[in-house]
Amino acid sequence: MSGVYHRGSLAVQERVGVRGPAEHVGRSITTGIRDVAAAFLELQPHLVVGAADGAGRMWASWLTGPPGFVRATGPHRIAVTSGPLAGDPLAEALATAGTRLGTLALDPRTRRRMRLNGTLATTPRGFAVEAEQVFANCPKYLQKRQPLERVAEGAGVVHRGDALTAGQVRTVRAADTFFVATTGPDGADASHRGGLPGFVEVLSPAELAWPDYAGNSMFLTLGNLTADPRAGLLFPDWESGAVLQLSGRARTEFASDGSRRTRFRVESVVEAVHPGRLLWSTPEYSPHLGSTTR
Repeated sequence: MSGVYHRGSLAVQERVGVRGPAEHVGRSITTGIRDVAAAFLELQPHLVVGAADGAGRMWASWLTGPPGFVRATGPHRIAVTSGPLAGDPLAEALATAGTRLGTLALDPRTRRRMRLNGTLATTPRGFAVEAEQVFANCPKYLQKRQPLERVAEGAGVVHRGDALTAGQVRTVRAADTFFVATTGPDGADASHRGGLPGFVEVLSPAELAWPDYAGNSMFLTLGNLTADPRAGLLFPDWESGAVLQLSGRARTEFASDGSRRTRFRVESVVEAVHPGRLLWSTPEYSPHLGSTTR
């Protein structure tokens, strides 16, 4: 360990040559929830969570509720009063005390996001997370959207499989945002990836790839994948309320020109449409996407 980073993140930072900037940025990671962060959480209608299921597969899930369903109940603890819906692959994990959990609150209206990772405790109304890492991320690569209305009807889980269907391939290729859950020596983490539609390549119904754009130099996600290849992906359809969840294994490819990309092998697929999900407008793309490189 060096400060807040484990050996996987340190290895990637060394390879890319950003140890100095990473050490500087790493000072922003704390165990405490500041007042401004607590106020931000209480305004959010969504929370992305990442964890392993009982079989050890990593998943990212999308929790929804009225603003206030996620709130800070102390300087190192948040409470969540809306759990996963029926059929969600993390339903059991989110009801099990001691689950290592990564969370990400993202506000498309303001392009702000906050990550809080820790250990789950069960509560009468849902669950709580004892914070071990709390930090904000810059708004790079986040698309701006406005809330519209909530889905009135839904069919629950509509498909399970071990590879993408033709419709799911179209969903992935059209995506400008997805979330990735990983795990490492320090526990689970949930992160965001954004780009112009098509930035996620479908190499086959069982394999995806996406570029790693320049970010904050922490390399928490790639560091976790260096230590443990398990990963879970979440593709929200902002305009229909559908959610596509994938679980599998990922690895990072480093090119001689300094670019990087992640390849992901699909092992399990869950697609669902549930009532109550908030619909969002078409995106205003991040201004940073015009300067990304592969």
